[in-house]
Amino acid sequence: MTNKMWAAVLHEPGDLRIERVDIPDVGANDVKIAVSLNGLCGTDVTEYTKGPMMVPLHKPHPNSGHVGPTVLGHEFIGTVVEAGANAQHFLGKRVACGAGVACGECDRCTAGRTNLCRTYYTLGLSVHGGLAEFAVAPSSNCIPIPDGLPDEEAVLAQPLAVGIHTVRRAQIQPGQSIALIGLGAIGSFICAALKGHDGEVIALDVDESRLALARELGATSTHKLSMDETPQSLRSAFPQGIDVVFETAGVNGAAERAYGLATDGGTVVLVGLNKTPQPLALADIVLREINTVTTVAHVCSEDIPDALELLASRPLAGLLVDRTVALSDIVHGAFERLASGQATGKIIVDARKLPNTADSALPVGATSTH
Repeated sequence: MTNKMWAAVLHEPGDLRIERVDIPDVGANDVKIAVSLNGLCGTDVTEYTKGPMMVPLHKPHPNSGHVGPTVLGHEFIGTVVEAGANAQHFLGKRVACGAGVACGECDRCTAGRTNLCRTYYTLGLSVHGGLAEFAVAPSSNCIPIPDGLPDEEAVLAQPLAVGIHTVRRAQIQPGQSIALIGLGAIGSFICAALKGHDGEVIALDVDESRLALARELGATSTHKLSMDETPQSLRSAFPQGIDVVFETAGVNGAAERAYGLATDGGTVVLVGLNKTPQPLALADIVLREINTVTTVAHVCSEDIPDALELLASRPLAGLLVDRTVALSDIVHGAFERLASGQATGKIIVDARKLPNTADSALPVGATSTH
């Protein structure tokens, strides 16, 4: 039996290769997963086009210790084909794998905030991940997939778990009004995670097709934003203010608009990542007593089981997935399509669809000019 597998390996920005690499070893607490499907997200694309930002291509990651070319992929599912001594009960099970690896022992982990673990690192970003035939993960990251839930739905568990964690962080009360500013990938999953809320859920975006999707996901109403929207114009459109505002776009000025939309005593949940400094009138936020909440990733043991349960009752793939491509076509069929803005939803990679050649010396893929 060969000890090599096909994998999508990031060597440098714009240089993602489908090549043969060593199959990873399994530790006592680990499982080896035969990957079926892996979803791509904006972080993967950013690493491909503008990185390295999180992937330790040139300097060892402080927690994982990994450095160098990296197998991407952090939204993967598959079947456990090998297990360490302490994880034998996972053998043969289909599992959804959480992305963040936590120690389970530090003060943050024991408080239940494993996404803030002091030695946290991320599969597929800080160390090899799931865009490959096989992936190794701690068994504590793996949640069994319920019988009857198709792989095509289960692969959405990790990003949906992020949406569920975001909603948990908001501590929404019954009947509160909610606004989602930005209905891209994460905004859509937050909208789906709000299923069952008994108050108004308003989706705001510049794109009419995204607003149509939000209505299908459960938004009670939509509002098309103009490209030059201001906090004042938003407050004029919603003079009563909104109890809980999720800002998911992360673009310049978005946080200011979110605070303008929030009612006095309301809550703004900052989700979108923006590393560009921008002005914010803190005095107004303080005087209006607006709560500020931030969120990152998910808590595997809580959020992924809930995501799988939600997917079993409310299939989302038909609404949120653009297409599924073979691992062998990942560069042109997935990363280039996402980087150029052609994708209309998530792209899923089928890790079982491999290059036709068995020549381990032949890399398959493309080098972009990004």
